[in-house]
Amino acid sequence: MSGVPDELQYLALMVGCLLVTLPLELVFGARVWRQPLRLALALVPTLVIFIIWDMVAIARDQWSFNERYVTGLRLPGGLPIEEVVFFVVIPICGLLTLETVRRVLHDDRARSTSPAAADA
Repeated sequence: MSGVPDELQYLALMVGCLLVTLPLELVFGARVWRQPLRLALALVPTLVIFIIWDMVAIARDQWSFNERYVTGLRLPGGLPIEEVVFFVVIPICGLLTLETVRRVLHDDRARSTSPAAADA
C-alpha cells in the first residue's frame, strides 16, 4: 500500500474494508449499524473466542505477527491491537454483506410474487 507507513498498513486495510462496505448500510439499508445490541451479540462471542485462541497460539509460539506491519500496541499476552480490530471489522463487513443480500433477495421475491407482477 503505497503512501501508508508499513506499521499502519494492517489498520489501513481494516479502514478500507469498512469504507467499502459502508455503502451497504447507506444505499441498501442493511441495518447493521442501526441495531447495536444485535451487532454486539454477534461480535462478543467472536472476540472472546478468537482473542483467546490467538493469545494461546502466541504463548505457545505457534503464531506470530510481523513487527513491520503492526504499531507495537499490544494487549496483555502479546496480541497486537490490529488483530483485535480485525476481529471487529471483518465480522461487521460480513454482516453488512449478509444483510444486504437478504434485503435484495427479499425485495426481489416480493416483486416477483406481487399481484402487479403476475398481471404483467
